[in-house]
Amino acid sequence: MILNRRALMGATAALALPSVARAQANFSSQFPELVFAIIPAENASGVTERWAPFTNYLSQRLGTKVTLRIANDYAAVIEGQRAGNIHIASYGPSSFARALMTGARITAFAIEVNLDGTKGYHSVFYVKASSPYQKVEDLRGKNLGLVDPNSTSGNNVPRFALNKMGITPESFFGRVVYTGSHENALIALNQGTVDMAANWWNDESESNLLRMARKGMVKAEDFRIIFKSDQIVNSPMAYLDSLPQDLRSAIQTATLEMPQRDPEGFRRITDGKQAPWQATSNAEYNPIIELNRFVDGLRRRS
Repeated sequence: MILNRRALMGATAALALPSVARAQANFSSQFPELVFAIIPAENASGVTERWAPFTNYLSQRLGTKVTLRIANDYAAVIEGQRAGNIHIASYGPSSFARALMTGARITAFAIEVNLDGTKGYHSVFYVKASSPYQKVEDLRGKNLGLVDPNSTSGNNVPRFALNKMGITPESFFGRVVYTGSHENALIALNQGTVDMAANWWNDESESNLLRMARKGMVKAEDFRIIFKSDQIVNSPMAYLDSLPQDLRSAIQTATLEMPQRDPEGFRRITDGKQAPWQATSNAEYNPIIELNRFVDGLRRRS
């Protein structure tokens, strides 16, 4: 399989917004509670601080309670949507693709957009700035920090890239450690538990590292990138196909209108580092399904 910049990023189609009434809806009689879950990209308090404005806003727009569920791992979000217990979810590309591959009946309805209008990000390998390592090949026998088996930038793209370098992680590195979140991967690197860590990186102005630095968790200058992938299609939100059409339309419309209707809440979610969400579709993630299948094949061979 060949993954190039164009194949991974895709070109998000311009989809028309659903035609629903602009007045506040009220779905409480049919759905007294809707559950919104997000993959654990950061610690629980960070997720709550970032996403509580979204669930509060959506509750007001839909006229029913929207509860934030903080998942322990990526698989919990996938299983929750497969079981129908999570009505709306924010995914990474690979975890969303995995949900589709394992039979979840869900549809992507919104995609993250960068400030420059692009809809992609990168996987990077960080090392400590003070380390002697200049390229991945310098780390034979050292410890690699990955994020989660269903993470795009924290596992699947790194494994794809390492395969292109002729590297089998479990035999090349001393240990391969799944840290559970992007924040934990950099904490492990900072503490010396691992010698290289995978993470997400948008551009020079935004990355998980910069988010952590803004929260005082690490110093950005203490880390250095030694590998950056081609661009990957950005993360989606998805809802259950079993929800009534009018509710799905209301969820999408409310989400896409949040940057205008609740700009401070949207700034909390994005740290002011993203443009408004745009409509998307499952088809945008077909290249990620192929990426997942490729990485699955690597696991079987190893």
